[in-house]
Amino acid sequence: MPHHGDVLMVIDERGRVIEWRREAEELLGWSEVEAVGQSLATLMGDVETADGWRRDAFSDVPPLLVKPEVRGSSVVWRVCAADEAVAQPEDVAVLKAMFTQSPVGLHVLDDQLRVVRMNTATRGPHDAPVGDLLGRRFTEAYELEDAEDVLAMARRVLESGEPVLNRLVRGTEAPAVRKRRIYSVSFVRLENGEGKVLGLLASSVDVTERENGQKRLALLDAVRARVGRRLDVLAVCQDLVDAMVPAFTGIAVVEVVEGVVRGEEPPLVPVHRDVPLRRTAFRGRISAYPVGDVRPLPSGTPFARVLRDLRPRLLPIDRDSTWLICDPARARSISQSEVHSLIAAPLALRGHALGVVSFYRHQQEDPFEEEDLQLASDVCAHTALCIDNARRFTRERTIAATLQRRLLPQDPAAQSSVEVCQLHLPGPEGGGAWFDSIALPGARTALVVGEVAGRGIAAATTMGQLRTALHSLAPLDVGPDELLARLNDTATRLAAERAALPPGDPLHREPLTAGCAIAIYDPVALTCTIARAGLPEPVALLADGTSHTLRVPPGPLLAGTGKAPFPATTVSLPEGAVLAMATGWIADEILAGRLSPLLNDAGRRSLPDLCDAIANAPRRCRRTEETLLLLARTRALPVDQVMTLSLPADPEAAPIARAAARSRLRAWGVDEEVAFTNELIVSELVGNAVRYGTPPLQLRLIFERMLTSEVSDSATSAPHVKHARTIDERGRGLFIIASIADQWGARYGDQGKTVWAEQTTGSPHAAPL
Repeated sequence: MPHHGDVLMVIDERGRVIEWRREAEELLGWSEVEAVGQSLATLMGDVETADGWRRDAFSDVPPLLVKPEVRGSSVVWRVCAADEAVAQPEDVAVLKAMFTQSPVGLHVLDDQLRVVRMNTATRGPHDAPVGDLLGRRFTEAYELEDAEDVLAMARRVLESGEPVLNRLVRGTEAPAVRKRRIYSVSFVRLENGEGKVLGLLASSVDVTERENGQKRLALLDAVRARVGRRLDVLAVCQDLVDAMVPAFTGIAVVEVVEGVVRGEEPPLVPVHRDVPLRRTAFRGRISAYPVGDVRPLPSGTPFARVLRDLRPRLLPIDRDSTWLICDPARARSISQSEVHSLIAAPLALRGHALGVVSFYRHQQEDPFEEEDLQLASDVCAHTALCIDNARRFTRERTIAATLQRRLLPQDPAAQSSVEVCQLHLPGPEGGGAWFDSIALPGARTALVVGEVAGRGIAAATTMGQLRTALHSLAPLDVGPDELLARLNDTATRLAAERAALPPGDPLHREPLTAGCAIAIYDPVALTCTIARAGLPEPVALLADGTSHTLRVPPGPLLAGTGKAPFPATTVSLPEGAVLAMATGWIADEILAGRLSPLLNDAGRRSLPDLCDAIANAPRRCRRTEETLLLLARTRALPVDQVMTLSLPADPEAAPIARAAARSRLRAWGVDEEVAFTNELIVSELVGNAVRYGTPPLQLRLIFERMLTSEVSDSATSAPHVKHARTIDERGRGLFIIASIADQWGARYGDQGKTVWAEQTTGSPHAAPL
């Protein structure tokens, strides 16, 4: 009977006996002559399998050990006798299951890292037969990309005994198949009972599909996080190609319907072949057309077909790709880039086509699979939604900018008392900033700068409402503080209307606030009365090159929560001074003194040149919000265009006033018919002041764009028109004035009131200076 460790026989790779010892003859009954050359399965009465033998053949004999051994370039198997303690039945069963049924690729490696045994239930890499892999190094059998790194890792396990588990390695490209496999590899050191190192147990699992699936999910998550953060069609397309190259493909092209880029509605499917598309983004080696190129897609190409049925396509590119003839430029770039695989996917939303995305894999990249087609479709569906959002934003921004441009003064009327110039730098989304110069009675001018919080159409329309309200209030000839108070009433009503909108309306969640500053310049007194609601303080730029901030107390924002009044301040402004009123970052730059070198030169530069210099001035950071600057250079009204006369508080005042007015209008060359009407107006104004006013009385005539007649007294009572009866001898004064003057009114000051009336003269001398 053989003892533990005795070699019984040696079997080759095909399971045939090449050595037969005496111990085997004693144990099994076959002579050496009879056994050598025979299949072990035949000798043991079992069925021969793919690898030539089965361990079931030893079920009726004492326990045996089977040890692999490399002889030259071949692997043989040494069959030895074993103790019951060494080879228990359950151990044999476990080993049998692992090496014949386990889906995990198991490999026994010797101390030279050569394969001496492997799992027969799995095929080798590239479906190679198991027998072809025995005796080869593990890295050679699997044709790994980083073979030297894997060998170094295996040697470290042999030396240290510390196992390496679940390391991902990539196989090299098979000769007939472009796709490379990914394996999860583990190494564990094998030792005998005395601790001698026998080799390694290497396991490998093909995790290509798992890893590619996880990679696709991660890429889709990355695209969703990155693409669409900017509301610009071109930016969305560029973000898409940046996210997909090289993570998914080596080359990516995005082409969008030209109308969609401009914010128009996308066309319905099928898209007409003459619809132009713009190449909005590209990343790769060689582009057939430059980014920005606009042209229809050639008929007969996959890209054109995608826009007709919105069905993505996966196509190999080879000599049989006849569609390349339809687009020679694209064919050349594909050939030069060594492209071998293409996915053309639509950018579509609700049956409307926005464009098409082309993904190309080239050179050593794996070809696209069906799973890649689904990923491309999901990515393009997300991108299409982002492009549509950007398109809608572009459309709204265009409408808002157009609306704001139409609501602002198109060609501000020239004023004789001030020279006005404005600088408006709109933001990317439009806004609610506005300016105005409004002519007032007495040759005065109201200068207005305002800003509605928010952006888009809502801000522009609110700005238009406030500007219209201000133009309606200006003829009342009240001070800037009262103008702001009444404008605040209008803004508060608009805010209440917005708050009353349904909760689903976006404006319901956007409170309305606005800022405004109003300055009224008087060219006769050379003063400026200013009030502001929230906006920064104005700055006065003097002709001598100095400048200073006008200390105007702040008032609350319009429609804000503050209940404070809008205090007005009157300051002196000499002729030639420039009043600067601004919003946004220009106001910040002015108040911080960073524009002082430019502003101090205001006396020697024209206002348009000064605006251009400020717009082009370097600043610390790129500013994108809307900002506005209004510059007004003051002028004094010539003294010979103003007549001032003190009057007695008795009935003699009217004849005196008529005579003085007649004489002065003759000197000014005013038409006789206008002069006659003016005598009547002056007479009634003076008579009304004598009858109802309080001394002292004063008449003032101003000959500018209009002929203005003013009578001042110390009373604060409000004049009003009376409709006198036929038998009444008095009470028709203001009624007559209202009938014959172009407009009339009253304004109040600290020392009483002034009642005025204006007439159109038609005289060339009345043209603005």
